[in-house]
Amino acid sequence: CTQDCYSGRLDPMIISIASGKGGTGKTTVATNLAVSVSGPVQLLDCDVEEPNAHLFLRPSIQETKTVTTPVPEIDLEKCTQCKKCAEICRFRAIAVLGDTVLTFPELCHSCGGCMAVCPEGAITETGRELGVLEAGAMNGVAFVHGRLRVGEAMSPPLIRAVRDRTWADGLTLIDAPPGTSCPVIAAMKDTDFVLLVTEPTPFGLHDLKLAVEAVKILDIPMGLVINRADVGDDKVRDYAHAEGLPILMEIPYDRQIAESYSRGEMFALALPEWKARFRELIEKIETMTGKGAGTQ
Repeated sequence: CTQDCYSGRLDPMIISIASGKGGTGKTTVATNLAVSVSGPVQLLDCDVEEPNAHLFLRPSIQETKTVTTPVPEIDLEKCTQCKKCAEICRFRAIAVLGDTVLTFPELCHSCGGCMAVCPEGAITETGRELGVLEAGAMNGVAFVHGRLRVGEAMSPPLIRAVRDRTWADGLTLIDAPPGTSCPVIAAMKDTDFVLLVTEPTPFGLHDLKLAVEAVKILDIPMGLVINRADVGDDKVRDYAHAEGLPILMEIPYDRQIAESYSRGEMFALALPEWKARFRELIEKIETMTGKGAGTQ
């Protein structure tokens, strides 16, 4: 299913669902949000090291594409061992040893600087496989995710490949990786809103603070969802109030929700009242961003 499945042009809005730590319910919020809104909606699972949104959406995969990143290849017959390529590479992906030039593709960030400075034209680029991108749909929800190759450490290029599938119109939801490192920034940057998901525990509060500071640097509006809200204490709420971070939804530690999750189901479909609450959540975000995603 593509954006052409829907009629009418809608205001574009990109929401990144993120968390400072894993296990807070980020994917649960992202998938339930996706099936609750009406109009064109797209879910991009950018947690490429461990994608799991598909376990709940169960989309029909219609496209599989291998994603590569360019890395240098040295023609030793042209190379004069001038070392300019090694000097410009801040990641030490090229080393000149005597009359031999070694490349370390796993360290390369594909900037192309070595090609630009080589006076002999001895450097070309070849592709190194990062993983695969898969795209499909489930009941009107367009879906894209990446699967990082086992042993691969360079996830941001694959995340950007998934992000490149973002629609020009309608609502795009991004399931970001957990934490606050480079992969998270690659998933969150250039979005309209960041929806942070946390839990009211000491670990949840500690990592929420890190996530909030990262979003502040990106200068993106944000709001908070507290999952398992009736366990733990009120320190997360106190922190949110002190920071002026709006709490947009609280999800209780509920047996029916837990049972739906254990069956790999989205509780917004099993419990209709929650579908209405997720629609209200989108409406709150629309009000905060001044953008409409066609959820009426």
